Amino acid sequence: MIRFEHVEKRYGRYQALRELNLEVAPGETLALLGPNGAGKTTAIRILTGQLAPTRGRVFVDGVDVWRYPVRAKARFGYVPDRPYLYGKLTAVELLRFVAGLYRIPKREAERRIEEELFRFRLTRYASALIETYSHGMRQKLTFAMALLPRPPVLIVDEPMVGLDPVAAREVRELLSRYPEPGRAVFFSTHQLELAESVADRVALLHRGELLLLGPPEEVRRAHDSKNLEEVFLRLTEDASDARA
Repeated sequence: MIRFEHVEKRYGRYQALRELNLEVAPGETLALLGPNGAGKTTAIRILTGQLAPTRGRVFVDGVDVWRYPVRAKARFGYVPDRPYLYGKLTAVELLRFVAGLYRIPKREAERRIEEELFRFRLTRYASALIETYSHGMRQKLTFAMALLPRPPVLIVDEPMVGLDPVAAREVRELLSRYPEPGRAVFFSTHQLELAESVADRVALLHRGELLLLGPPEEVRRAHDSKNLEEVFLRLTEDASDARA
């Protein structure tokens, strides 16, 4: 469903990504881990068509993101870590606009809008201007927008930012159950417990390099660790020491 092929990104002499090869299969949730500056956001921006790679190709549901950008973007829903929404619209108006972009029939669109507003407990605020929303409410509305067209691929950058406990639980369940034979989830996070609880596989980036890839249980076993935090700290510190 997602494929990075030899992806690199350079900013002058600084290399943000180094030869990234990574795949996310149908029915899979993959968590992208790494410290600040590891290259997670760079990878997601390249995947979502916001940032051109210096080298390599990325595919979503078999479509080259940079060769066929419109076709590729129709195949994924995207939740950034900091949503930027037009504040002078209401939630319903914004969701109707999204439905129109994806050419969802009007009756079906209204049903889905009602479902998503209910899912994220925004129904009572549906007619309020988005500029009155808190950050957490905007984050929930962004999830509703991403899910409205029922995309084959869901891409999320730091899913828990600003969410209250109830919404966080809903998102946690969503990340684990959304994938099915024709769907996949790719998300980045600093929350190792979240990755451990919902991801089928985890990928660890550090200074633009892929240090490990595998199911959480196998990763813990291979490194003789009780949890991902121990593995994370050990590998990132070892890689930093080796570079020094």
